[in-house]
Amino acid sequence: MPEDTAVRAELPDLTAGAGPGAPGDLHLLADVELTVTVELGRVKLPLRDLLRLQEGTVVELDRLAGAPVDVLANGTPVARGDVVVVGDELGVRISELLGRPQS
Repeated sequence: MPEDTAVRAELPDLTAGAGPGAPGDLHLLADVELTVTVELGRVKLPLRDLLRLQEGTVVELDRLAGAPVDVLANGTPVARGDVVVVGDELGVRISELLGRPQS
């Protein structure tokens, strides 16, 4: 049997920021659509309570009135803000942008 031989290969640097394009250049993604959700709060209900819901029922959430709401992009928190009324519709005034989650 032949003896094992070491093979050397030169590989490009694959650390963050390496590769084509300028670091942080996101213009290629500008037209990608994301689902943006504003979460007022959450509650866990037993199925029996869920089935008892009817018009006029108040569901108490785990958030205080006036507390900032969470803004999520594809389920990932990206910002916090305050609910505002714009004409006859609701909106969110962004008060804080959240940093990237730590890995």
